[in-house]
Amino acid sequence: MRPLRYVALGDSLTEGVGDPVGNGWRGWAALLAGGLSEPAAEFTNLAVSGAQTRDVLEKQLPTALSLRPDVASVLVGVNDTLRSTFDIEKIADRLDKVYASFTRQGTAVLTACLPDPGTMLGLPGILGNPLARRQRAVNTVVHTLSERYGALHLHAVDDAWIMERAMWSSDRLHPGSAGTGRSPCASTRCSRTGPSRHRRRPRPSPSSRRPPSRRACCGWPPRVRPG
Repeated sequence: MRPLRYVALGDSLTEGVGDPVGNGWRGWAALLAGGLSEPAAEFTNLAVSGAQTRDVLEKQLPTALSLRPDVASVLVGVNDTLRSTFDIEKIADRLDKVYASFTRQGTAVLTACLPDPGTMLGLPGILGNPLARRQRAVNTVVHTLSERYGALHLHAVDDAWIMERAMWSSDRLHPGSAGTGRSPCASTRCSRTGPSRHRRRPRPSPSSRRPPSRRACCGWPPRVRPG
């Protein structure tokens, strides 16, 4: 039997930004891949920093489908909320097409609700509230479509660690090494019969639980080359 195939789609959150390892990024998807199956899953990370739902549908999905994965994670939408072109109906239509395409192919889909960037950055209400409303709308769409297509949907936005500063990188938008290991997305098990919660989280590399230093915050982003 061939190894389980796992493909990750999305933006910088899935690419691993904020969790540097060597000359590149690690991220929750790499941790998840390490604990999905035995033998180890074949892992392809198609996520790209700055990606929006349109990019996932038009650029990442065709490649993902050609790989015929057993499992695909789709975490995207935060970048859509930051654009003046934000349109929740178009976002819903794009995600519907992505989930439907994987479902028709027999791929198990992993999704998650995500926190809004305004909260993570500590923006004042006049700036943060519109972003919060947009992200809630995206999360509602993701939740609804996940139920429609039988995806494994994780309420990551409700986890207590979300508000722990030590879990986040210098930019306050991406989990650091500690947060990556705490992410529920990194502790899910999927098989050819479907996804379920993993009893044990894959062990992250040792890291400090202290918040990033002032020097680290001033020097963001770190100078790493893509892996």
